[in-house]
Amino acid sequence: MTYVSVNGYQVAQTLHRFISEDAIPGSGIESTQVWHALTTLLTEYAGRNQDLLKHRDHLQAELDNWHRVHPIVDPTAYQTFLRDIGYLTAELEPFEVTTENTDDEIAKLAGPQLVVPVSNARYALNAANARWGSLYDALYGTDALGSAPPKGYDPMRGAQVQEKARQWLDSFVPLERASHADVIAYHAGATLMADTATGPVALKEPAQYVGHRSGGVLLRHHGLHLELVIDPKNPIGAAHPAGLADIIVEAASSAIMDMEDSVAAVDADDKVGVYRNWLGLTRGDLTEAITKGGQTVERRLNPDRDYTAADGSALTLHGRSLMLARNVGLHMYSDMVLDGEGSPVPEGLVDLIVTALIARHDGGANSRAGSAYIVKPKLHGPDEVAFAVATFARAESLLDLPQGTLKIGIMDEERRTSASLKACIRAAADRVFFINTGFLDRTGDEIHSVMEAGPVVRKADMKKAAWITAYENANVDDGLICGLPGHAQIGKGMWAAPDRMNDMLSQKIGHPQSGASTAWVPSPTAAVLHAIHYHLTDVVARQAELRHREPASQDDLLTPPVMAERPSDTEIQEELDNNLQGILGYVVRWIDFGVGCSKVPDIHDIGLMEDRATLRISSQHVANWLRHGLITTDQVEARLRHMAAVVDRQNAGDPAYVPMAPAFDGLAFRAARDLVLEGRVQPNGYTEFVLHRYRKEAKARSKQVAE
Repeated sequence: MTYVSVNGYQVAQTLHRFISEDAIPGSGIESTQVWHALTTLLTEYAGRNQDLLKHRDHLQAELDNWHRVHPIVDPTAYQTFLRDIGYLTAELEPFEVTTENTDDEIAKLAGPQLVVPVSNARYALNAANARWGSLYDALYGTDALGSAPPKGYDPMRGAQVQEKARQWLDSFVPLERASHADVIAYHAGATLMADTATGPVALKEPAQYVGHRSGGVLLRHHGLHLELVIDPKNPIGAAHPAGLADIIVEAASSAIMDMEDSVAAVDADDKVGVYRNWLGLTRGDLTEAITKGGQTVERRLNPDRDYTAADGSALTLHGRSLMLARNVGLHMYSDMVLDGEGSPVPEGLVDLIVTALIARHDGGANSRAGSAYIVKPKLHGPDEVAFAVATFARAESLLDLPQGTLKIGIMDEERRTSASLKACIRAAADRVFFINTGFLDRTGDEIHSVMEAGPVVRKADMKKAAWITAYENANVDDGLICGLPGHAQIGKGMWAAPDRMNDMLSQKIGHPQSGASTAWVPSPTAAVLHAIHYHLTDVVARQAELRHREPASQDDLLTPPVMAERPSDTEIQEELDNNLQGILGYVVRWIDFGVGCSKVPDIHDIGLMEDRATLRISSQHVANWLRHGLITTDQVEARLRHMAAVVDRQNAGDPAYVPMAPAFDGLAFRAARDLVLEGRVQPNGYTEFVLHRYRKEAKARSKQVAE
């Protein structure tokens, strides 16, 4: 890699060129100031970053030693120990967050949130454009109605779609003395009237009518918009008495453009691709050529949506999701910048400066409140949150951004953060915009944290463990106690089965019912369907109810999920195979193709969205069972080979795929093996260190072959 010397640091030429030629022009500040900002931030905070990582290792060693000596956890003694070592913080005096200038999508609106790898321009554009989506398409084209979609158009299914949508309309925006099924014409002006066979009717709540445009009637319920598309010339509209051709719903009100768990960016070239897409999204000029049906079309960001309001004034609604950037965690180091000793620097600090610089390009195309939203993952406890906040403030100063511009999203996905979440929120009280639970990463950290306590329960049983209910409830409790509504989101995790929309419709309503104002979905279609849950649930009212419940138990939150009795040999084999197949299926795409997030068939050939969080829990689970003798290394080696053949079969239709069997000596297979056998010694159970090592080798080999 070629480097450019900058203020005593070495910056990879590809990164230097991107910042100099793409990110700085139009930012309003000079090149010398940007390079001064980057090198100053690294000089001032890299050492503290390393100290915090060493403290993580120290605390893990303390936990390991304690659990070895105390096989049965007494809650009082355990929490006393955790306080003594600084793992738990003292109880805080009541406080409320004071974050200002957050957009309504953050402060007021409850709705779905997409998470996509920003390395993929197509996915990123789809996510940004998922603010609005067709309800008819989402119902027709998935199993949401209980059966798989047919090929071509089936009038009977079309009628089912319209009937289901009509039922929701009658529930969300009901008419006086009539059903939407009775309407033969809609008349939108200063008010909305609907003609029926028995005469005209109005909305039960006239204020739900917002406005209109040619071919569209705009309604609102629980803050989210619904547009009735009136088009008698459309084949669907022609068959409807009122010409109703579709219902466009406001879906993904926000979207996380991920630079972390869902991407495979291992060097400067990869990372510049990530930064370049984020710059294009922020400026609003990102495009991507898409080939569909033999034709090439250019995908770009959707424009805003213009209407005439009920009072006759002009009304413009944002056409895109509010976009948030997720930077990497403190444990990530990158050689895209080298310090004076030739060592890689904390990647998150580089992310911060580049993200803050790019924020200067947002003239309101993304945030109308003048804020830049950075989700900061993998923070362990309030000291690390305070460190991140300090770096945000310093970046603002160095790049002449108004103080408070850079808002922080706190991922509640590490055990030490969960146990002291209120203290974490307090450390960012004037700039927090988001807290979010992440079951998979949180489970991976739970397993690693209590590695020495004993063999943990099976993964399917983990959701029934005492700590998980306490974790999910405590996150909402703490968010409400700290006054996040009106300032910040309270979020929940991902629905991982993108092809199972019927199951999602029946189950994911639990997220808004839990008091969360947002929850993650894997696709724009899923966002449309999950939006229905925010119509079915008044999140504001639900949060008001939950403020009066008994807070979640700290004892439960800190109860290790150790099994009470040994599973049968058959159950152990099933669990091992399930874990290893998932690991191999994900890792082979990560190492061989550089795909950080994809729909991977599980052991039953059901496609599940996988990223490093799912990999972390699976690898830690196997490592835990190895540690406590439920399985052996020889058993793991044998089943890895068996499952590699299964994964080969699942990928047989991909001409670029290189089978792992029968040699079992490829980089992907070796990486999967190391993730399991080295799982106990990986810092906090993170998978990036193994993945990056092997992916870099794979890229180097490909380059040699090309040359």
